[in-house]
Amino acid sequence: MSRLLGWARGATPKHSSQATPAQSQEDLLAQQIAVIEDAMSHAAMIMNDDIDGAEEQLRKGNSTFHSLGMGVCIFMRSVLGFEKGVMLEASNRLYDTENAAWEEMKKAQKEAGTQTTLPGKIYPPGSEHALVLAEAQLMSAIVAVLHESLTEGIKGFYKLRKAYITLDGIMESESAYLKQQGIKLENGKDIMLNMAAPPKSVDDDEDLEFTDAAESGIPTPEEYEGHLAREVDESAQKLKQLSVEEKNTSKVPGTPETAADVFTNPIDAFVHSGANMCFGILLLIISMVPPAFSRLLSIIGFRGDRERGVQMLWQSTRFDNINGAVAGLMILAYYNGLLGFSDILPSDEDVENGAVMGYPKTRCAALLAQMRSRYPESGLWRLEEARVLAVKKELHEAIKILENNKASKMRQVTALNSFELSLDAMYVQDFTLMRDSFLRCIELNDWSHSLYYYLAGAAELELYRNAYHSTADKNESDMRMHKKKAEEFFRKAPTVAGKKRFMSKPLPFEQFVLRKIQKWEDRAKELGIDFTDAVGVSPVFEMTYLWNGTKKMQRPELDKAEALLSWQRLTVPAEAAAQIQAEIDEEALHNVCLAAVYRNQEKLAEAKDILKDVLAINKVDIKGPTKDDYPLPAAHYEMAVISWVEVQNPQLYMSEASDAEDETAWKRKKLDECHTWLDTVGKWEGYVLDARFGMRVNTGQDTLNWYRREHPWATATP
Repeated sequence: MSRLLGWARGATPKHSSQATPAQSQEDLLAQQIAVIEDAMSHAAMIMNDDIDGAEEQLRKGNSTFHSLGMGVCIFMRSVLGFEKGVMLEASNRLYDTENAAWEEMKKAQKEAGTQTTLPGKIYPPGSEHALVLAEAQLMSAIVAVLHESLTEGIKGFYKLRKAYITLDGIMESESAYLKQQGIKLENGKDIMLNMAAPPKSVDDDEDLEFTDAAESGIPTPEEYEGHLAREVDESAQKLKQLSVEEKNTSKVPGTPETAADVFTNPIDAFVHSGANMCFGILLLIISMVPPAFSRLLSIIGFRGDRERGVQMLWQSTRFDNINGAVAGLMILAYYNGLLGFSDILPSDEDVENGAVMGYPKTRCAALLAQMRSRYPESGLWRLEEARVLAVKKELHEAIKILENNKASKMRQVTALNSFELSLDAMYVQDFTLMRDSFLRCIELNDWSHSLYYYLAGAAELELYRNAYHSTADKNESDMRMHKKKAEEFFRKAPTVAGKKRFMSKPLPFEQFVLRKIQKWEDRAKELGIDFTDAVGVSPVFEMTYLWNGTKKMQRPELDKAEALLSWQRLTVPAEAAAQIQAEIDEEALHNVCLAAVYRNQEKLAEAKDILKDVLAINKVDIKGPTKDDYPLPAAHYEMAVISWVEVQNPQLYMSEASDAEDETAWKRKKLDECHTWLDTVGKWEGYVLDARFGMRVNTGQDTLNWYRREHPWATATP
């Protein structure tokens, strides 16, 4: 900020008693740049776990950019903590920001007169305020969709549409400028989105079409190439370079340039980084909604584009400002979190060759290192570091980081850290740590206490089963204690369910918990056994499967998981155990979970064999108020994943009977099988947790589309 204030102070020569019009324009521009950097630098404190400090500093300013910074503060509190009161405050504050940005945008447009774009300036007058408006609309929309009210959710989708139209206009202006100047960003240093033919204008009756982006596997540069403010001294000559009337003539038209070459004006850099961040988030979010919901959104004019969205976010991370930091956080959350649920992804080799759909390990590591260096006090980036390790199947190392990352200045970050620690403890079957960490989540976060109690009960159940089957030094007291605690936590779960809702509907996992508890209660009465003994398939591993924790396990954890699924761990007499195993949905759940273990142990034949029984089940047989209805579509998904693994590794899985078959034909057949299985799951009727599998299906379908596009033989006629 200091150098920009210096520009403002030096804008008017000391010997002049009255500034010339040109100097006044320079002076005003420098002051606006200083205001933007002041607001954004203080907003960036959020990324260093200092929301309180950020808000304290931002309150000192009265610009729309300071209002935006305040909006980002409350937005981060709301989405990290999922607290109703904070969400309401966020909605109100963001509404005020929208109004202020709208007024400033209209004022700037009016003052500019009829000239829509000043010579030498990339964006039309008021674009910086239009970006603030779009950012506020996007954040407000996300908060509204996360809100418990259906009405608020619908309002949120309307705001998403308005944000899209605003961002579309900004990106069209940028595209037109670059095309007019004959500028393209240099390959090998920056990603240039394919905007030579910008999306068509949008009206209320048209779909929102997005231009495809060129693929690129370019790593994040180790040195930043697009700062919000550039190093200049306070001389009048340097200040003159910021004039909106100056044209860049240092490059021959058509010569490739970097972002630093093109976005020399700090305001343009702010708009470019912010527009890419916002548009990228918008496209990515829409691309990941469940298939049924995605079709509904397309009808009302929303279509996501995962590849382009990811590329735009990467572009924004090149700028050292709050926009780049938020984009970086979104990218890491996407790769280490949401993409972690998925199995049908490009191979590491494909990613190195530029596959946007996959997980670029090297590039993510470089981005994380950059963000940790930039924000050394933040627990958010250490949390992402633990997630990176978990993705690399280094769960025990991830747990060490998370256990040392419990003292964040932001309670919301501490809550996220505790939840991640709970999951990792569940994957490595450290039941004591799992129980304690989920109970800690109850103290830190009020999102779903029902689920937290259920999982704490699941951990206690496994401790009870361990004690029950212990062959040495069996401790009856410990066994009774764990059994009692398990029942206590399980029965507590339904009493706190329903306090949180999503667009007026119960949370899917809370519905899942209620069905499970009722199922066990009914079974206990029917078989005349204790409630805790009525539990069948390990609820710990079932939840591990639903979070795709098997993907993060090494062979020792997978072997332990296989043992955890043994029917021998039941704590009831043989006759009651046989009745539990004979329940169709219980057996289907067991087989799907075990198939996932076999698949990750690279035992595909065994996985296929155990899934056959599940695939033969009639849908009607698993319908009912307490029956588990998801194992059947899950079995179809597992078959899709197996087909994809075979496509990726033909040398391992082409049987001797297929030796005479051409490898390409065999891979095409397996690819078609994968597509068919996925398509079946995507069109499945509604069931509990369908949204969770829907995200996996969407990612798989996007991967198959990419694969067919990159391999012409994949769609060729045999």
